[in-house]
Amino acid sequence: MTNPGNHPLLLEMRSAVELDLRKTIQLSFPESSRALQRMLEYHMGWTDDLAQGKRIRPLLLLLVHQILTGNWQSVTEAASAIEMIHNFSLIHDDIQDKSEFRHNRVTLWKKVGIAQAINAGDALFTLGLKKIWDLTDRLDLDLVRKSYLILNQTCLRLTQGQYMDLDFEKRMDVTADDYLEMIGGKTTALIAACTQVGAVLANARPEVELAALNFGMNLGLAFQLVDDYLGIWGKPEETGKSIASDLVEGKKSFPVLCGLAEDNTFSQRWKLGKIQREEAEHIANLLESTGAREKTKSKADEFTQQALDSLSQFAGSSPEAQLMEELTRWLLQREK
Repeated sequence: MTNPGNHPLLLEMRSAVELDLRKTIQLSFPESSRALQRMLEYHMGWTDDLAQGKRIRPLLLLLVHQILTGNWQSVTEAASAIEMIHNFSLIHDDIQDKSEFRHNRVTLWKKVGIAQAINAGDALFTLGLKKIWDLTDRLDLDLVRKSYLILNQTCLRLTQGQYMDLDFEKRMDVTADDYLEMIGGKTTALIAACTQVGAVLANARPEVELAALNFGMNLGLAFQLVDDYLGIWGKPEETGKSIASDLVEGKKSFPVLCGLAEDNTFSQRWKLGKIQREEAEHIANLLESTGAREKTKSKADEFTQQALDSLSQFAGSSPEAQLMEELTRWLLQREK
């Protein structure tokens, strides 16, 4: 499937967000804090163009707003606020997960130390909240206040989701339903906030806002399950990861929890301890034999259809709506 991220409108949106992000960070630090500014610039990928993220979350906010108003430029700052909040969570997650690499380069905490990386994450968190509140200078106060509160509640849900994820590492009683609740905070909450805030700032009717929220929620759930699927059965040449990398890392992902739900050869091996790289492909085959691969794909397909149904409820048939559908299908049918 062709990557719709190269569509001229999305390229224009991404460029505007990137410019706003750079400007905000460059103007937010005095000379005495330039080193902190450079930490943020490193994490955001500006010292290495290959390390930049796809900026999917701000694009979702801008596309929803464009569909509903035809004027995405009016909420560029809200989109960059969302991206700052997202990156604050990534910095802290990398520290807590002890992840040494992101986008094929050293993570910020590994480069500058845990304490200063926490400061960088906190700075992005604060800048993100301030940026969305600054919209009160030119947008309706009630709409901005509501968006601000949504983002605050989202940050709490991100924290709750991360807590659950870390707690799951030492528990053996985690279920697939527990996992869906966890990713509902850690992964889904911010994606849902993007689509909801895009509608809120458009002063959308309650039923339209709800449809936009449901679209983001189901998109986020499906997105994570596709990640889980690719982490075990993805093609290394596409994902950039070795075979069954999530198994070697011991991740209690959705397919793993499906496999652990019953006593079988896979669950017996899992309980014996760390899976070695040389046995990962065999263990992945054992997991597939439990039906976990099909269950994961089926659940991802279910959330994908729910996302598309919600999209159809508010997006209509405009070119921008078609672009959003193409972006959704690409995100949920990707190979990496």
